[in-house]
Amino acid sequence: MSEEKKRIEVPQWAFEFHGHYCPFMPLGYRIGIRALERLGVEREKDHTLHVFSDLGMGHPQGCLLDGIMAATGATIGKGLVQKDFKGKLAHTFWYPGKTPIRYVLKPSFLDGLGRFEFFNRRMAGTPPSQVPKELCDEVIAWIDSLSDDEIYVFSERPDFDYAPPRGSFNKSLCAGCGEYVFERYTRLKDGKPYCMDCAGYGE
Repeated sequence: MSEEKKRIEVPQWAFEFHGHYCPFMPLGYRIGIRALERLGVEREKDHTLHVFSDLGMGHPQGCLLDGIMAATGATIGKGLVQKDFKGKLAHTFWYPGKTPIRYVLKPSFLDGLGRFEFFNRRMAGTPPSQVPKELCDEVIAWIDSLSDDEIYVFSERPDFDYAPPRGSFNKSLCAGCGEYVFERYTRLKDGKPYCMDCAGYGE
């Protein structure tokens, strides 16, 4: 089913938050708004909506996630975003009592981006903030001309199971470095609380 609706205006503050002008942040913003509409929920104020990102490291399209966070209010700082490092341009949105939903960018859409000079400059190593704005505007205008169905595949994920971790203000002073560590990450060593670093966790 198409999610075709009116064009979404991306606020200027979202670009300022992101730090540079590029096509993928506003695309993420669009997906985030569509996810809120599909779930029938408002922009997250507290700690309910969770986003699971398949993004990995080292690919510039990660700018999508900043747009999603700006649109939905589900942010890393609030503990509402989990990166699964699968190297895919896909995101799953989870809200209690709702069927989880997933958006993934279509290969045909991504292939279409290759004809734009903006991405030629990026692949040549030019930082996005140094690519002329008109080249970015050209891409954004093209994306805005496309229907949602031309950009991504939407699917419901009734099998996606998630239980948010319980929040806690409890913390202990690490017996090694003297810094506070929240109880979930405290490790006991010789009967004393230590942070992971001082406990040698993972070594």
